[in-house]
Amino acid sequence: MSNLTEQDYDSATPALEQQMNLARRACWKSHSFGSKDLPTKASPALTIVNPAMPDPNEAEKPPSDESKTKIEPETKARITKATCNASPSGIFGKRAILLLALCLLLGLSQGRPNMSATGVTPGQDSIVDAGAVTQLNLAQPPPTAVAKDDAQPTPSEPPSHRLPRAEPLKSNDPNPEEEEGGHKMERYPLSSVDFVRVKTPFIIGIWILSASIAKIGFHMTPKLHLIFPESCLLIVVGVVIGVVLYFCTDVAVSPLTPNTFFFYMLPPIILDAGYFMPNRLFFDNLGTILLMAVVGTIFNIATIGGSLYACGLFGIYGESETPGLMDVFLFASLISAVDPVAVLAVFEEIHVNEILYIVVFGESLLNDAVTVVMYHMMESYNEIGLDKIIAQDIASGVGSFFVVALGGTAIGIIWGFLTGLVTRFTDHVRVIEPIFIFVMAYLAYLNAEIFHMSGILAITFCGITMKNYVESNISQKSHTTVKYALKMLSSSAETIIFMFLGVATVNNMHVWNTWFVVLTIAFCSVFRVIGVILLSALANRFRLHKLSRVDQFVMSYGGLRGAVAFALVLLVDENVVKQKNMFVTTTIAVIYFTVFLQGITIKPLVKILNVKRANKRKPTMNERIHERFMDHLMAGIEDIVGKTGNYNVRDKFKRFDNRFIRPLLIRDLKEVNELHLLDHIPMQNYERELNQKHRMHFHNFSSKRKSSKNLSDETQSHC
Repeated sequence: MSNLTEQDYDSATPALEQQMNLARRACWKSHSFGSKDLPTKASPALTIVNPAMPDPNEAEKPPSDESKTKIEPETKARITKATCNASPSGIFGKRAILLLALCLLLGLSQGRPNMSATGVTPGQDSIVDAGAVTQLNLAQPPPTAVAKDDAQPTPSEPPSHRLPRAEPLKSNDPNPEEEEGGHKMERYPLSSVDFVRVKTPFIIGIWILSASIAKIGFHMTPKLHLIFPESCLLIVVGVVIGVVLYFCTDVAVSPLTPNTFFFYMLPPIILDAGYFMPNRLFFDNLGTILLMAVVGTIFNIATIGGSLYACGLFGIYGESETPGLMDVFLFASLISAVDPVAVLAVFEEIHVNEILYIVVFGESLLNDAVTVVMYHMMESYNEIGLDKIIAQDIASGVGSFFVVALGGTAIGIIWGFLTGLVTRFTDHVRVIEPIFIFVMAYLAYLNAEIFHMSGILAITFCGITMKNYVESNISQKSHTTVKYALKMLSSSAETIIFMFLGVATVNNMHVWNTWFVVLTIAFCSVFRVIGVILLSALANRFRLHKLSRVDQFVMSYGGLRGAVAFALVLLVDENVVKQKNMFVTTTIAVIYFTVFLQGITIKPLVKILNVKRANKRKPTMNERIHERFMDHLMAGIEDIVGKTGNYNVRDKFKRFDNRFIRPLLIRDLKEVNELHLLDHIPMQNYERELNQKHRMHFHNFSSKRKSSKNLSDETQSHC
């Protein structure tokens, strides 16, 4: 049905007005000439169809053309007689004429649309049709008399002028405040607020800012930083923020996800440790480090896992919470390893001697290969099933350890060489030198993770390798930038890790099993001590500097657990391991026990036991010369005796390095050797000598000038 406007209704009314005027004129003529008898039968042209009342003789009327708008002359006479002679008396005829005129006027008024219906929104046919009776004061014809606008009349229908059907009217003046669809148009605002869009990163930024401010207040407090390590403070701040978020807001963010930790938080910390690691100490104690990292970690996994499973056989954990054999060893593989982040956070504050520090920290770095292999091995065995494991699975697990460890180390060394080669050509673009160091070390980590190898070993050996060659190619400003940028990134990542660890603690998914938690903490502490004592006794048989009882105690007490174990336990599949929530709760309890109790008490214990502290001064030139002399002497003695020891291997590697690798990776090798020689001279003595020579030269010059002036004066006096 087409939409009609007010002009359409006005154009439909002239035919009705014409018929009314003709009837009125016929009445006037009959009044002036006198009344006659009415005809017996009315003409069909006289009949005016009322749209509200259908004609019963409609089917018997002959068809006619609707396009005729004029009335023939014969028909006019009949209309005059039928209208004016309706009654025998003139008074009664006048009343009938008035009544007929009123009926016509009433029909015209009802046929005009109600103008209050304007403004109806077009397109809403269902709503308008339902309320058309209430919006438009128009008499509706019966259903049988309604026809389409374009339909032609049938032969049985008489010609009649139908009133137009009520239609929703289009508004000629639309409301400028509304758009299509009925929505209110919004004007350009002066300012707006959209917090939902930036809620998550804004809250994380507030967390980091709060932790940084807490660190400032922590170090400004006179006695607090002497008692508590910084990691404890960050965990407490994280717990406070987690409680506020849990009870006061609806923000559901899990910030310390495994991918976030392993891909973004851990690499800066390990790169900083590997890049600034004392290489000589690390390789001198490499045998002890590997013994503690490989054999010690496997010993802890076997003893802790076996003890927890044996206690579970007695049913002390409860019937529904007793884990299976593979589940227990999966948990033991992630809880047994020493955490490098926690060790760095605590041991850098207590400043123990270099040998003790490098043994514990080197163990925490190199045991990553054992942890990764054992974790994935136990996870795979758990999915296979204990009764379906064959000898091939065990052999593949043992072989994967060497693949993961050696593969990660090789990837790191290759990327370290590539970094040295790239920085050889950066003498004209010094500003981008630090970018190569950061990006290529991170790519080494990701490359190892692609092949499921040890990313920690890759980025550690990448930092160790690149430092030997990159430092000779980059400028002094780039060296300063790399140093402070790495320290800033590692400190920030460490802050975020411990704070997020506290935030992630506050949730409603914990399953607390007292016996399982207590026994796990006890077994981790006891078997750590036993393993260190046994392996130290074995290492002292081959060491020149023996590990004392005090050193062994610090190594046992410094076996801290941290965020690596927490990230690994989050990776456990709950569909495979039903006790995942219990393992998560136990891991958090072990981390809190080692970081808080052992981290707080290790500093006073080091003072009480009088452990040798680290000496931060640089060696003098005399010490360096004697050290180099002893290296060559020991290498010669080992070569004469026929023994291949540390000195012999180091001497051969240096010869190969100076002959083949350094000329390829270092830009100006001759100038670097001269500058390296100057670095051995203490700068204070060098500056003092220069200043002294400058003063002597100035004194001699002034004395000569004075003597020459006196001589000239004497000459003038004689003249």
